[in-house]
Amino acid sequence: MLIGMVCALGAAVCFGTASVLQAVAARAAARPGDASGVDTALFLRAVRQWRYLAGLALDAVGFVLQIVALRHIPIYVVGAAMAASLAVTAVVAARLLRVRLSRLEWGAVGVVSAGLLMLGLASGEEGDGVGTLALKLGLLGVAGLVLLVGAVAGRLPDGSRALVLGLAAGTGFGVVEVAVRLVDSVSLRELLNPALYALLLGGAAGFLLLTSALQRGSVTAATAGLVLGETVGPALVGVVWLGDRTREGLEWLAVLGFLVAVAGSLALARFGEPEPQPEPSGTA
Repeated sequence: MLIGMVCALGAAVCFGTASVLQAVAARAAARPGDASGVDTALFLRAVRQWRYLAGLALDAVGFVLQIVALRHIPIYVVGAAMAASLAVTAVVAARLLRVRLSRLEWGAVGVVSAGLLMLGLASGEEGDGVGTLALKLGLLGVAGLVLLVGAVAGRLPDGSRALVLGLAAGTGFGVVEVAVRLVDSVSLRELLNPALYALLLGGAAGFLLLTSALQRGSVTAATAGLVLGETVGPALVGVVWLGDRTREGLEWLAVLGFLVAVAGSLALARFGEPEPQPEPSGTA
């Protein structure tokens, strides 16, 4: 249990720091006339920048830590920790990019921390459900749907486009969270497991759509959609289909902690792509 919680928090630190670096790179790589949905050209330009590469390296470390966490603690705890990476992003932005946090935003960081503490106290062992073939095929279908929604979202008005892109990206990452639990091991037998392909497709779709979401539109809306997509659905799947449970008698604390952590993360949604304050101009 302790190993899983430490790894989940470590993954949140990696993802939260990476988002600052990747967001800056995505905006720098943007060009007039770029597509607004699944934009591989934007991704290829962004990946040439050291900031984006450094962010990807942190994402890789975070992903490994996330896998370890998902093998030790319930999905709802890991999902809340991933949403809490926004608190890390806010703190990193405040330190490195000189973005000022208001008292309410510092309070939201504290709220996220309190929610994670409640989840840590209430969470039980991960469920022993292995998932049915229907669930694995369903995950693969959802991953494909994420790409389709991303392509269609490019035609939506500015107000709703960012939210849909963020929600689709979060759903892709949520597919990864569930699929990790449904892949038993690295073996030739797993090549026949639909969950393996759902994991790969969901992760790739999430990265593409998140890059597009950060490049244009309301970042707050996009990040709010991301948080909801990667927490609520996977948590429900873990409880209903995979047998995730809480400590006996502490169900209420787990629910409260989950809601508190997600609500605090939503309050920090603008830090999905923090913009540094302009340097004060000097006098001649």
